[in-house]
Formats: sequence, structure tokens, C-alpha cells
Amino acid sequence: MNFSETNARQTLQDTRTPLDWAEKACEALMSKFEPELLPPDRFHYHQGVFLSGMEKCWRETGNNKYYDYIKRWVDSQILEDGSIKKYKPDELDDIQPGVLLYNLYEQTGDERYKKTLYTLVPLLKSWKTNPSGGFWHKEHYPNQMWLDGLYMAGPIAVQFGKTFGENEYYDMMTYQAILMEKHTKDPVTGLLYHGWDETKTAKWADPVTGLAPEFWGRAIGWYPVALLEMFEYLPEDHKDKAALTAILQNLLLALIEYQDAATGLWYQVVDKVNHPDNWPENSCTALYVHAIAKAVRFGYLDTKYLQYAWKGYRGVIDTLKFDENGHVIIGDICIGTGIGDYAHYIARPTSENDLHGAGAFILMCVEMSQAHAKI
Repeated sequence: MNFSETNARQTLQDTRTPLDWAEKACEALMSKFEPELLPPDRFHYHQGVFLSGMEKCWRETGNNKYYDYIKRWVDSQILEDGSIKKYKPDELDDIQPGVLLYNLYEQTGDERYKKTLYTLVPLLKSWKTNPSGGFWHKEHYPNQMWLDGLYMAGPIAVQFGKTFGENEYYDMMTYQAILMEKHTKDPVTGLLYHGWDETKTAKWADPVTGLAPEFWGRAIGWYPVALLEMFEYLPEDHKDKAALTAILQNLLLALIEYQDAATGLWYQVVDKVNHPDNWPENSCTALYVHAIAKAVRFGYLDTKYLQYAWKGYRGVIDTLKFDENGHVIIGDICIGTGIGDYAHYIARPTSENDLHGAGAFILMCVEMSQAHAKI
């Protein structure tokens, strides 16, 4: 990058608002992918988290090009009878994009979107579980609960309960959230391990506890983001709300302790900040910033904690670049990752403008735009 490009980059980063950055990310991905061609050609959370961010951007800006883009992708994936062209009905990852259907149903009244929701969400009633009743993450990972899974199934199921009066989904998903935290929380750091296998048969499972070996950044991020989405639809007087609120608060306060003081970023393996081969990772940072800021906005954290969200936000913004067409490049995003040991996480490649990384970035920016508006 030459001097003039560096100057231009710094000027833009000094003047753009968080919502400007959200729109820049939306536009960068829209220029790269026609919605029907978002990879992979499957109803999957990679698309779902990116488009969920875009939907929030649409709500804040009112710019219908975002709504139209989301609708074109969804319409390319679902058929008239509510069935889905290509998805895996035994993987939680392929449940998550259904969260996009609520807004489309509300805006259009098209019963096809409701049919698809009734195709997806009731699958959870017969989902395979471990002996304690915890959802398997995928059919081919028997008995494994992953933190990621709460984001994939929790918000869509709780919103389903609220939208269609199917109250059983409230208890179903609060149970999953509490079970997951109970068995993955480390009492020393307050952080959550990436996964738990009650049967202790997974190759990564600790032979005594069944826990994954490490605290992976993005996996931890999905958990509070999911809780906050669930809280938007969970009745305030639900029997588990107080317990889940305490869980949320404790996790976010624990994460603040591991924010890098110099950059504001969080690391790929969260607690090993001083390991020389560990590295700051943008998608987990974006999810933590989003969750801290949203928890402040909802009144779950004191406003004094917003300083950590701003520090993380600015840390991510400082890493951004632009391509030759002026589109933003979000880098330092860990690609999709299963559970493993420290060496496994550290060796994972990074990507630029990865769908779930861009989605996390947009979620962060839209949430920070609401904090910015109050300054």
C-alpha cells in the first residue's frame, strides 16, 4: 500500500460512522456475490449470519437494496411447498438461516416463508441428544455439543415460539443454553470451552470431563450473541431468564479480562494472549463487541463497559484495507473450524471477507451505530 493509499485509508477510518462501515461491508460482499451464488450453494449458516447482519443494516438504514438482496437469496433456496432445495436436516448449522424468514413473512405475508419455518424448526423436537438431553451439533458428531450450536438453533426457535404461539420452544432452548454453559464453563477463567462430549468418545474430549481442550474465540462469541437474540423474544418472566442473564453477564465480564490492551482485539485462542504464535482474530472480536454493546443497550451491563466495546471496534477498524475498487477488505478471519487442540486452532488459515466474518463485522457495526448515536 503506497503513501497516498495509507493516507486515504486513515482519513476514511477517522470519518466513517459504524453504520457507514456496515454498509461498506454489505456492498463489498454484494459486489462479489450475486445472492443466488453465495457459496456454498446450500441453506447454511455462512450465508445466514452474513444476511442476518445485512437485515439489521436494512432496519437501520431503510435501504431496500439490502432487503431485496436477502429476499433473492432466500427465494433461490426455497420451493413453493416450503421445502428447501439443499440443506442437511441433521446439522444445526443448516437451521440458522431460517431466521431470515420471519422478516420476509412479516413484510410480504407470503405463506411459503411460514411453511419453511414449519419445515425447519419442528425438526428440533426430535433432534438427537446426548444422555443429558443436549443437542448433537451434527449427525456425524454423536453426543457432541458445540457452543456454536446455540446460535444456530436458539434464536430461530425462541422467535418461532413468540411468533406462532409455540411456547414449548422457550423451555427447549433455555434448557440447551443452561446445559451448555454448565458443562463448558471453566471455573478459573470464566470462559467456555468450544465443546463437550458427555460420552467422552470424541477424539478431542478430555477423558475425565469430556471437554474440548481450548477456548476458541469465535465459538465463544456465538454464545452471548445467541442469548441476546433469544432475549428479544423470550418472555421477561420466563423461569430461566434470570439464570441466563447472570450467565451472559459473567461471560462478558470474563472476556473483558482477555482483551488485548494495545490493540483492543481478542485472540484466536482467547486465554493464551502471550503465546508468540497466537494471533488476534477479527470475527471473535466483532462478536464480543456486538455482545458487550448490546448487553449495555438492553441494560444487562453498566454503561461503563461500553469503553471495551469501543476499544474492540476501533481495533477491528484499524485492520481494514481496501481493494482497487474501493471495497473494504476485512481480514484476519479464521476459516470454519472444528474442535481441536491449541496447535489445531493456531494453524487454521485466515480469509478475507469470509461470509461469517463479514456477518460478524456487520453485526458489530450496526450495534455500535446505536451506541454512536447516543454520544
